[in-house]
Amino acid sequence: MTQSTQKRPTVAIITMFFIFAMISFVTNMAAPFGNIWGFRYEWAGMAGNLMNFTAYLFMGIPAGNMLIRFGYKKTTLIALAVGAIGLAIQLLSSVVGGDIIVIGGENPTTLNLFIYLLGALVCGFCVCMLNTVVNPMLTLLGGGGNKGNQLVQMGGTLNSFAGTLTPMLVGVLIGTLTKETTMGAVAPLVVTGIAIFVAAFIVISFIKIQEPQANLNKMTYEHSPLAFRHCLLGVIAIFFYVGIEIGIPGELNAWISRENFEGAAAVAGSLAALYWLMMLIGRFLSSIISGKVSARAQMITVSSVAIVLILVAIFLPKEITFKSPEISALNITSGEVPMKCLFLFLCGLCTSVMWGGIFNLATAGLGKYTAKASGLFMMMVVGGGIMPFIQDWIGRNFGYITSYWLVVAMLVYILYYSLIGSKNVNTDIPVSEEPFDLRDL
Repeated sequence: MTQSTQKRPTVAIITMFFIFAMISFVTNMAAPFGNIWGFRYEWAGMAGNLMNFTAYLFMGIPAGNMLIRFGYKKTTLIALAVGAIGLAIQLLSSVVGGDIIVIGGENPTTLNLFIYLLGALVCGFCVCMLNTVVNPMLTLLGGGGNKGNQLVQMGGTLNSFAGTLTPMLVGVLIGTLTKETTMGAVAPLVVTGIAIFVAAFIVISFIKIQEPQANLNKMTYEHSPLAFRHCLLGVIAIFFYVGIEIGIPGELNAWISRENFEGAAAVAGSLAALYWLMMLIGRFLSSIISGKVSARAQMITVSSVAIVLILVAIFLPKEITFKSPEISALNITSGEVPMKCLFLFLCGLCTSVMWGGIFNLATAGLGKYTAKASGLFMMMVVGGGIMPFIQDWIGRNFGYITSYWLVVAMLVYILYYSLIGSKNVNTDIPVSEEPFDLRDL
């Protein structure tokens, strides 16, 4: 093997780490960006987030089919190009369409909002494709086995790190929300994202990637993965989980951003960032104990604890407050915020392990049906758009804290799934003929 060939995996791994981080970076822009639009148009606070996740509904299965038809490398390149275009469209909304009224009334809606929503939808297509690719690609680049799993864990840590930084940086750039605040305020972040996508596209173009997807063409399927009850209920659980994961920090950000003190948006961003930091810590701790503690036991524990934390946040008097963190380097001042916020961002410790836990429980015993089930799971990520949008509607009409009763209801379902619904009662369905399983990548 030549020296240049030896260097290629390292460059590819670093590039995929950046892409892993970019998935979270782009996804977590939607909620804080929504504060800009929600301040001008009340209904639009979670509209960008809804568009971002709606893309999964339409792209989940096609993204899996793209792996079969085009392979990992071409699918990644397509996703990166689409991501750069989506961010560029969002940036365009700050300079185009602000004086063109699309919907009249007392508070007329202008074209630039719909340009932004189009960009959010396009970005959703991008991150859906990247989510389908990045985990198996990192494993392949690591050579499979423990090294491959280690790379995925490292990528997941960077994913959480990006999720921690994004709302905080958006809050710093916005500062205090006014009706004059536009997407131009966050242009540095958007331009940075475009530059990373372009750089990743160039690097990936020169990298040779192993393509295992050909084996999938040889499969024959007698049933749908949904014929397995635990998979069907798991698909519903994923829908609710992503709604919980996005809704908790998203509504927290929206609530505190509208509090009446200087720099409220920056404080709100820092609190939302703490939620994603808790997710980073939770994923790290789970990677340590997962060899000894089952996914089911972890899921029962974290869903129960999350319910308790949300209930405490709901019933704790708003008059009990604490000083939010002050970060001088980022010009984030301290604000007096309700103690409720503490229990909300601590939920990140619980939600951090739910995706992997639900996926493991729902695909246990599926054998050759695992790949098809993964496409269904990717579609159900749309829950991260629909449920926070509903929660935001409840928050605007009945109170932000009241909206968290919806989160409690979803957590109760996940607890039920962990206790009862995750049991495989369809062991009579043959699952052999398994030349390729996503969990073995």
